Amino acid sequence: MTRKVSKRLQALKKKVEERPYEPLEALNLLKETATAKFPESAEAHIRLGIDPKYTDQQLRTTVVLPKGTGQTVRVAVIARGEKVQEATNAGADVVGSEELIDEIQQGRMDFDKLIATPDVMPQVAKLGRLLGPRGLMPSPKGGSVTFDLAGAINEFKAGKLEFRADRTGIVHVLFGKASFSAEDLLVNLKALQDCIDRNRPSGAKGRYWRSLYVSSTMGPSIEVDITFLRDLKVEATVA
Repeated sequence: MTRKVSKRLQALKKKVEERPYEPLEALNLLKETATAKFPESAEAHIRLGIDPKYTDQQLRTTVVLPKGTGQTVRVAVIARGEKVQEATNAGADVVGSEELIDEIQQGRMDFDKLIATPDVMPQVAKLGRLLGPRGLMPSPKGGSVTFDLAGAINEFKAGKLEFRADRTGIVHVLFGKASFSAEDLLVNLKALQDCIDRNRPSGAKGRYWRSLYVSSTMGPSIEVDITFLRDLKVEATVA
């Protein structure tokens, strides 16, 4: 069944030429085409030359967006003993031990990020089927399994994102709000690009970047000139 394209989106698509745009030009166009009746996010969709079914071609990492995400991130922490109070003092929104694990098993999901200390991970592991599909399972590589709870909570609330390439080798990341200035969106997009290049899987051969498109949540896709973005020098001052 073919999905019907709204008249609004049809009109917006006419504003987008079928060519790679310079990054700042693309981001200004993203803002211009963010006309939905709610605050839209800015999205990046990146096709990489990798095949994630091979372990040496998988990409899973974190990026700190210098200008933040524009979102209020609700952080939950599973810990024991004095670490419970430490998480509370650091600003975690939901804190608990075994009882929180039980509540999550029963359907509690009022958080956007879950952090756990290493000593409780054997118990947290049983939540894998619930948390995995939602991208909420804590992982050491993603910085969400740690004893440094204050540092992790502050980073995730400030704009640290965990992302991964899907099984087709495409990365989907929200990198801010359409209401951000185009310059701030560019700082965040550049940080994302740098992060993906730094974490290039060892098994990636040939051309690594295949395509990069940006869009607002309900807007049309806009192709970005990857070479231009990678060569760009951006002052990444934190907001």
